[in-house]
Amino acid sequence: MIVLMEITIYIALVLVGLCMGSFAGATTWRLRANELADDKKRGDKYDAAEYKRLKKLSHVKTAQDRSVCLNCSYRLRWYDLIPLFSWLSLGGRCRQCHKPIGYFEPLMELGVALFFVLSYAFWPGQLNSVLPVLHFVIWLIAGVVLAILFAYDAKWFLLPDKINYTLIGLGLVSSVIIAATSGAPAAAVGSIAGSVAILSGLYYLIYLVSQGKWIGFGDIKLGLGLALLLGDWRLAFIALFIANLVGCLIVIPLMAIGKLKRDSHIPFGPLLIIGTVVAWLAGMALLSWYSGIVLI
Repeated sequence: MIVLMEITIYIALVLVGLCMGSFAGATTWRLRANELADDKKRGDKYDAAEYKRLKKLSHVKTAQDRSVCLNCSYRLRWYDLIPLFSWLSLGGRCRQCHKPIGYFEPLMELGVALFFVLSYAFWPGQLNSVLPVLHFVIWLIAGVVLAILFAYDAKWFLLPDKINYTLIGLGLVSSVIIAATSGAPAAAVGSIAGSVAILSGLYYLIYLVSQGKWIGFGDIKLGLGLALLLGDWRLAFIALFIANLVGCLIVIPLMAIGKLKRDSHIPFGPLLIIGTVVAWLAGMALLSWYSGIVLI
């Protein structure tokens, strides 16, 4: 009976994760379309070709908003919108114009579904009462927000304020739950403050020293949201370490083969997000493992 229940939970997480990944992908495109439209309206520099392709998605009322093919404007039917299945059944092409849709949508869907499954499999605690379950749900919602930030920063080197502020709000709720379920609330609040100092305060100092040349202010806001989400200075430190480690593992080989230069711009947001997810799901296990090595 318990095994059947676990299987049911995992299937539900996969299905909901695929749907939320589809939502995250659609939201990412609409955010970009709106940003380009706003840049054009203000007279700022913008990519005219990209705006022409995406303008059909910009500033559309919710009641009239429908998913369309970005190539031929074909309005997708319900059977075109089944997460992953529709993309696979059409061979990754539009039903009408047959032009490639790309891999962005299925990757977003699979990514969020994988995040949901791994979050449940490696959740650091028991989901046996209201507050822990609420905390888990907040974490899953935050995962959808993180997927949008990850994709947006990776594609366009920007972190939209609207999404960053949503993450900060979810982080605040998460921190309140962490403090409320802690046996020592005062110590928990201090640890949350330390987490903010590491993941947001440190980058604010770098921003000031470099006058915004090394990192953008969006990274500081992202760091704040992630720090509140983790709510523990030890996990924040692990997240920062993993983000830099993954960055080195990616950047150094690319520089060695000439794909990147010393002055190439690298989006750090996705690395921080990876570090945060790993830190939350495996941070304490990593600390225990490291402590065991040191004490030997």
